[in-house]
Amino acid sequence: MADTDPDELERRIARTRAELAQTVDAIADRVSPKRVAERTVADVKSRAGHFVASVGDALGVTPRPVEYGDDPDRVWEDERPDLAPVLIGIGAVLVVGAAIVLWRRRRRR
Repeated sequence: MADTDPDELERRIARTRAELAQTVDAIADRVSPKRVAERTVADVKSRAGHFVASVGDALGVTPRPVEYGDDPDRVWEDERPDLAPVLIGIGAVLVVGAAIVLWRRRRRR
């Protein structure tokens, strides 16, 4: 007879409403544009950090934190690698890649 007891039914309904409210709040928080943007920014920052670390490893440079007041000319003072050849190579690859893409597009027409 516990199933038909009005007080017990009211307690179950109240408990179910509370659980449902928590679930709805959690879903609303998860799909909130603000929260989505925060998660996206955190993900991009994390990926950028990994990318910088891997580029630093490839160049043999150990990144160090830069403070707000640091002099920009002295950031790489300890071990300043010669990045000119690397940047020239990257630029050349980009130019050749763009030329190939443009050439293929014109050939299709």
